[in-house]
Amino acid sequence: MTATKRPTSSTDAGSAAASLAAGTMASATQWQLVAGFLVVYIVWGSTYLAIHWGVESIPPFGMGAVRFLFAGSILYVWCRAHGAEKPTASQWKASAVIGTLLLFVGNGAVSWASQRVPSGLTSVLVATVPLWLVLCELWQGKRPDLLKVLGVLIGLAGVALLVMPTGAATATVDPLGAVVLACGSLSWTIGSLYSRTARQSASPALAIAMQMLVGGSLLLTLSLALGEWTPELHVTARSAASLLYLIVFGSLIGFSTYMWLLKVASPAAVGTYAYVNPAVAVMLGVLLAGERVPARAVAAMTVILGGVAMVSIAGGGARRMVTAMWRARR
Repeated sequence: MTATKRPTSSTDAGSAAASLAAGTMASATQWQLVAGFLVVYIVWGSTYLAIHWGVESIPPFGMGAVRFLFAGSILYVWCRAHGAEKPTASQWKASAVIGTLLLFVGNGAVSWASQRVPSGLTSVLVATVPLWLVLCELWQGKRPDLLKVLGVLIGLAGVALLVMPTGAATATVDPLGAVVLACGSLSWTIGSLYSRTARQSASPALAIAMQMLVGGSLLLTLSLALGEWTPELHVTARSAASLLYLIVFGSLIGFSTYMWLLKVASPAAVGTYAYVNPAVAVMLGVLLAGERVPARAVAAMTVILGGVAMVSIAGGGARRMVTAMWRARR
């Protein structure tokens, strides 16, 4: 959809938000699009550091449970109050599957692995989702073109460079943390594939809220089963602030902006966050957390993101992205 050139107002913003909740199309000005992309690029890129700081004193699964239950409850009530229809049992079932794969397994893996892997490198390993997507398509019997296969091989070679020791040197990334992140990314990919055909709520925001409630409930169950919440637990101010940031900015503002962008811009253009988030995460990790990025890790990240970009280009993503961004300027 091309951007319109009418001035904005608080009424316009409220109408756009309500249309997102109800599942209708919205329009946007050029400045709104720029602001939306900056939110998805910077806010989502910063969540990796927020998770890293959060798990310093908050149990990983407990933190995810609090984050998604709070954000999901707020978003669910807001959507229903702004016209979203009451979800059916089949829609809850679909959201349960997606919430389990994306948030319980996928995001839970990120939270747990953040105890062992620097935030910047975590974001790079999570960015391998497009590679898993191609592998899943192969499993389904689809025959991707040669460029996609080459992109996957290059990306996986980058992952190997990142996690495998060479000679007397140790691995750049904790191997167990990397394996958990890989499993989480695979789960996220499967959930994303399922979501393409799942019968979800007509309101994208309500569907996300339902997924958050399911994922948060499962994370809470796991957290309680593992005994994460003990009387000796002491939550630091930095961890508490990080959790609040994840609830408000990472989940509510970030997800809502993402879904709004899908309404007013090309999915290919919106998908560019996968390339920008790792750069933002690495930069913030170095500047704010004092994380070191060895030369070998930089080389591995370059190889991984190069493979991911090649997969996207093979699918025509680059051409659609440029077209969408050009239209957004008009």
